[in-house]
Amino acid sequence: MTATPIRLLLVDDDPLVRAGLALMIGGAGDIEVVGEAADGAEAEELVRRARPDVVLMDIRMPAVDGITATRRLRARPDAPQVVVLTTFHADEQVLHAMRAGAAGFVLKDTPPAEIVDAVRRVAAGDPVLSPAVTRQLMRHAAGTAADARRTRARERLAVLGDREREVAVAVGRGLANARIAAELFLSVATVKAHVSRVLAKLGLDNRVQIALLVYDAGLLDGDEEGGAGTGGFQGAG
Repeated sequence: MTATPIRLLLVDDDPLVRAGLALMIGGAGDIEVVGEAADGAEAEELVRRARPDVVLMDIRMPAVDGITATRRLRARPDAPQVVVLTTFHADEQVLHAMRAGAAGFVLKDTPPAEIVDAVRRVAAGDPVLSPAVTRQLMRHAAGTAADARRTRARERLAVLGDREREVAVAVGRGLANARIAAELFLSVATVKAHVSRVLAKLGLDNRVQIALLVYDAGLLDGDEEGGAGTGGFQGAG
């Protein structure tokens, strides 16, 4: 039995970029491009009609930009996963998109095979953002509001139990579930359950947002939690 293709929506104000993406992704038999939009407002309408699983979203667009559109789409009950498109890997706008609920980002000059892989990964629930890039983005946007963000983040994390907090910090380090289980002497299933509870209690969409909140709270400052992991973020499921 053939698996159902991943339904993909392309959003970019440059028709040449959309055409190039459609061409490079069209060769993947497990991905179907179900629509193209030139800005965030058009994307919202197409999401209602085409019901994509994943949206490739440009950040900088006229009218409704990619960050606003991402926030609106992720608030929908049938929210698609969003991967933002950018030309810079250390861009404060990318960080804003992550906070809005995007599951990761890809550079516009990323090789076609990697963009296809990114679509597959987010469709499967795996954020597309390495711990190293996450740290770079967070430090890039540290700015003068760091103290206020730290206070707000610690207040939010206070709702977690001790074990949930430990798991959240481990996620912030970029550790996969199996590594967290080994370090905390838990089963992988228990770690997954803790991650799901952390997401629910904090009202977050994915592990990238957990990592951002842990960083904002200052729990990774000075690497006091034992160092950052080297692997990519893994899905909670």
